[in-house]
Amino acid sequence: QVQLVESGEGLVQAGGSLRLSCAASGLTFNSHAMAWFRQAPGKEREFVAAIDWSGGGTVYADSLKGRFTISRVNVENTVYLQMNSLKPEDTAVYYCAADRVAFRTVVAGLDYNFWGQGTQVTVSS
Repeated sequence: QVQLVESGEGLVQAGGSLRLSCAASGLTFNSHAMAWFRQAPGKEREFVAAIDWSGGGTVYADSLKGRFTISRVNVENTVYLQMNSLKPEDTAVYYCAADRVAFRTVVAGLDYNFWGQGTQVTVSS
């Protein structure tokens, strides 16, 4: 059974930083590209960042480039999202997702087979 468990939720002030983690089990981690998505209250889920199996290929939502960094440690079966210079509009539930493919970085949620339960990030002004 595949499980993706996010952690690192928190309440931070604008301008602060937070690091999210997603621990994967039940799959061969380095056979899957990984991604983060988020969903704010009353809004649709949106793509945040993706990383290929090796960590050498990454893609970000244009609005988040330079502030967010996705990374992975395959021996730990974990993917991370470092978030800096946080803004109130970053407030959302953040979800980790696993692609069925290892060698690509795609932005569409439909391409991801497995999802975590989400972790709440709240940024106060």
